Amino acid sequence: MAEQLQLKTLIGASPRKVYDAWIDPRRHAAFTSSLTTGGTGVGEPFTAWDGYIQGVHLELVPGRRIVQAWRTTEFPAGSQDSRLEILLAPEAGKTRLTLVQTNIPDGQAEQYRQGWVDFYFAPLRKYLKVTKPARKAPAKAKARTARGKKAKAKVKPKPRSRSRK
Repeated sequence: MAEQLQLKTLIGASPRKVYDAWIDPRRHAAFTSSLTTGGTGVGEPFTAWDGYIQGVHLELVPGRRIVQAWRTTEFPAGSQDSRLEILLAPEAGKTRLTLVQTNIPDGQAEQYRQGWVDFYFAPLRKYLKVTKPARKAPAKAKARTARGKKAKAKVKPKPRSRSRK
């Protein structure tokens, strides 16, 4: 009998940013620190984690939902793909990510549960970490002015010419 799992986490970024990081191969590679390939449209195949994960995008609703046929190289020969569904919902300026994975081969659900936490949720949070706005650069110092009426501006002395006799 196939296994399933459901995980929820809160990510400190908008649902659209989470969606884009998950779907765009360059961003996905950036937060997982691994080779990711593939397209960004429904029906297009993808790979992640240097080919360890393979799949096809089944449904994509930008900023809201990702559904994929998903498998790893550890799936037994002849087993069907699992179904991975990622739901994204805004929550207090962040994103509530709900991951539902079904049709996981027997005995593998727990290893994937920990893998999602360690290799996806934690690095995704770090990658999308909302930083405080940069502090304003200090205003340029005003040019110094001479003090008092009798102050003279400093003038660079002219170099003396040397003549040979």
